[in-house]
Amino acid sequence: MNTITLTTDDTEIKNLFQAFMQAWTDNDAHAFGALFTDDSDYVSYDGTIARGRRQHQHNHDLLFRGVLAGSALVGDLESIRYVTPDVAIVYGTASVLMPWRSKLPKRRLSRQTIVLVRTSTGWKISAIHNGRVRPIGVPAPDAFPSRMSQLMSRIARRLGLGRR
Repeated sequence: MNTITLTTDDTEIKNLFQAFMQAWTDNDAHAFGALFTDDSDYVSYDGTIARGRRQHQHNHDLLFRGVLAGSALVGDLESIRYVTPDVAIVYGTASVLMPWRSKLPKRRLSRQTIVLVRTSTGWKISAIHNGRVRPIGVPAPDAFPSRMSQLMSRIARRLGLGRR
């Protein structure tokens, strides 16, 4: 039987990811904000960006008292990759479970790309990018979408349109 040995850092990072979901589920903006560095970035699923721990805490306080009141964050840590001993890239999937639902709608699943840094007080979130999981696949060069794009490019060039 293969067993995977977790390092102390792996365990701390897994605990941080769990604390991230728990702070959300507790609707605790203060605990949520404490997981971030002071200069962190947070890109939401819609592409908006917030900068700084205080902004993340403020935004989530409004959300937890407003449209996301009573919601839970559920998900899984997918992987940890150490870029340096003090920087890690974490991938996770998670979704907001609203209080009136018993299971997640598939269309709500998001993937988080999280940059963690080791600080004097442990691992903290330096950046997070949250994107909806909506795979569409890459069309083959001879597939209909590709052929249409190629045709439109040729027409645009002949008409002198688009980038030059």
